[in-house]
Amino acid sequence: MLEEITKNHILGSPVRLSIALYLLPRRRVSFAELQKALNLTPGNLESHLKKLEREGYVRIFKGFADRPRTFIEITDKGARETIAFLRLLKKVIDEVLHDRGE
Repeated sequence: MLEEITKNHILGSPVRLSIALYLLPRRRVSFAELQKALNLTPGNLESHLKKLEREGYVRIFKGFADRPRTFIEITDKGARETIAFLRLLKKVIDEVLHDRGE
């Protein structure tokens, strides 16, 4: 089961998983909000977002909210894949705790 976690080259990254987890309940946020929430540099965040966008997990677009802004929105695929990854993590955690007798 651990192999399945490491095979997911998208959500296997702690930063990309954090982005997906932040977006999941909110659906759409501004680039600035996401950057501040995750304490990332603009370049680092942009690099991870481009990978997520290429795989269809997020959509990046320009909009206007008191001024022009960049928004990031989790896609249906991104939400499904994030939830599936969380379920997989839960199974692994449950197995580890069971094996330890906890």
